[in-house]
Amino acid sequence: MDQMYAKLIETIQGYNPGMDFDTLQKAYDLAKSAHADQVRNTGEPYIIHPLSVAQILAELELDCESLVGALLHDVVEDTDYTIADVAREFGDDVSIIVNGVTKLSKIQYTTQEEQQIENLRKMFLAMAKDIRVILIKLADRLHNMRTLKFMSEDKQREKARETLEVYAALAHRLGMSKIKWELEDLSLRYLDPVAYREISESISQKRKEREQYIADIIETFRQKLNELGIRAQLNGRAKHFYSIFRKMYTQNKNIDEIYDLFAVRAIVDSVKDCYAVLGMVHELYYPIPGRFKDYIAMPKPNMYQSLHTTVMGPSGIPFEVQIRTQEMHKVAEFGIAAHWKYKEGVSGTSDMDEKLAWIGKILEIQNETVDSDDFMRTLKIDLFADEVFVFTPKGDVINLPAGSTSIDFAFAIHSAVGCRMAGVRVNGKIATLDYILQNGDIVEVLTSSAVHGPSRDWLKICKTSQARTKINQWFKKERREENILRGKDMIDKEMKRLGFTHSQLFKPEWTEVILKKYGMHTQDDIYAAVGYGALTVNKVLSRLKEEYRLAHKNELQAMPIATQKLKRKSSNGIIVEGIDNCLVRLSRCCNPVPGDPVIGYITRGRGVSVHRTDCPNIQAEQQIKNGSGRLIQVHWEDKQADSAFLTDLQIAAYDRQGLLAEITGVLFDMKILINAVHTKTTKEQIAIINITLEISSKEQLDMVAKKLSGLGGVFEVTRHNV
Repeated sequence: MDQMYAKLIETIQGYNPGMDFDTLQKAYDLAKSAHADQVRNTGEPYIIHPLSVAQILAELELDCESLVGALLHDVVEDTDYTIADVAREFGDDVSIIVNGVTKLSKIQYTTQEEQQIENLRKMFLAMAKDIRVILIKLADRLHNMRTLKFMSEDKQREKARETLEVYAALAHRLGMSKIKWELEDLSLRYLDPVAYREISESISQKRKEREQYIADIIETFRQKLNELGIRAQLNGRAKHFYSIFRKMYTQNKNIDEIYDLFAVRAIVDSVKDCYAVLGMVHELYYPIPGRFKDYIAMPKPNMYQSLHTTVMGPSGIPFEVQIRTQEMHKVAEFGIAAHWKYKEGVSGTSDMDEKLAWIGKILEIQNETVDSDDFMRTLKIDLFADEVFVFTPKGDVINLPAGSTSIDFAFAIHSAVGCRMAGVRVNGKIATLDYILQNGDIVEVLTSSAVHGPSRDWLKICKTSQARTKINQWFKKERREENILRGKDMIDKEMKRLGFTHSQLFKPEWTEVILKKYGMHTQDDIYAAVGYGALTVNKVLSRLKEEYRLAHKNELQAMPIATQKLKRKSSNGIIVEGIDNCLVRLSRCCNPVPGDPVIGYITRGRGVSVHRTDCPNIQAEQQIKNGSGRLIQVHWEDKQADSAFLTDLQIAAYDRQGLLAEITGVLFDMKILINAVHTKTTKEQIAIINITLEISSKEQLDMVAKKLSGLGGVFEVTRHNV
């Protein structure tokens, strides 16, 4: 421990010998004392973790408060110390940082996923107060990933998936490429260990060959640059494993077919030299059309600046060249952390607010989006998607997520422009509102005073949460009474379909749970939120049904199995030939619904279990125990009104962003209640989605399957046996 602390001090002295080492020592002593009796899964003393996090931040050359926050970041969560204690000992700034990093571990949530999303909400709110919160969170996650091998396989995959989807994407958004690459590679090691091992071994086998190839190119560059009198640092940059993995599986290539595993990077003194080097490269080698990108003239939203070009090298093998200045290189490696480096007692820069404007968008999403799943979905779309750059008629650059439409552009200009939008002109020609914007488009929004607000249909067209939030805000403000009536009608219809009355579910003590969770005040607020789309009917009724189940637990346990499903028909709509008043249950292995051919199986002590005739279990029973007399004829009642039956569908599709959102949107429009969803993605980027629905008949199920089959990328929808 003390050796690690000594190394930390040595690293800090290398970039800021004037740091407040007394405060740092005080923080270390407190953390070591607070965590004295705790150990990690590795078997090491717990203090090793905060020390490692502080070391990662010191290598980014961060200030004293960041390092103190890193040493104390788990003290409030895991020991008896409070935020007030931290504020008293180290000041308000450090306490804000520590509080922002601390998880919401003492709050009860329905699911683990919900708690994770609420922790993210809190983290983004803290980021708005102090960006150093996320720097500590990223360093914390990086060290946890480095030691992930000591956790169970399930936990490894769960953490790796969250790291890839959230933390690596955040590092990318903040421009911290070094941390992003390591997080991605560590995630791949646990999500697809076979692919990781194959890539690692393949690169090792041909490393010398590739390194010699790049060395020859660098020598050619160096001679030419000397002739031109341009000073430059030249080096080869290897692609990291996850980048290779993505290229292999998105382009369906093996590693031998990927030639640009290395890139040449030139770091020069000025922007003028960047373009001079670019001209030299294109003079030496043929540029590949469509592979030149000027991120100096149009920087990425994460502040990244560089020139990228791919050229055809010797022997017909393509390679990439990156050209940037020293300052650009620092920002490319460290991102936002480069602006928090300790320089003569001043942290941050005057244009920090502009660089972090996107955090304000997240906070706006949080304020308007009460649904946790919707928050996570829009967060990924807005912040972690590829960008498209378009222009206003005056030449201003507007960057939006790839796939954005004319509506997204209008609301990116101003909410008043979006709400008055009557049409759009792209590159001088009239275009539709759902036109997908392309790089370089010049977009002009046509407004009209006759337009009194957006259409609800726009919510299905727009891509960004900024546009969706502004549209919902308009409906929320302008049509509250209409939203209340609409939301109440939607809830009442769904309750009736489920077999409940309003008085059964809307108990004041139960609705209070929903009001508190979503920051609302009255029952009308719930109706309004459902009416304008901020909250789903399913979210409201799922919570109320759970409260109902808990309140009537003893009563439900005393019922026969077949009547527990919302007090529906005791026979589950099934007539058993020759037997009256027997216990009947629908088998979960095949989930029959009205319209399916069915057969009964007499169980020991549980009555008659009803299966589809094509159920593998029944077919096996017929083969193995033919003539045993335990199979019995059953059929559906003629009328199945007000009944719903669980059934499972398996959807296979090419994985893409927004797929699950479209599937749930189709089901919501059809008023189909979702009971459970489980998704996974194969290494071939095929999404397998198993979804449990409440269905009233086979005809309705066939209609659902038909609608889902029509979605982009979906190539198979089948009944799924559990």
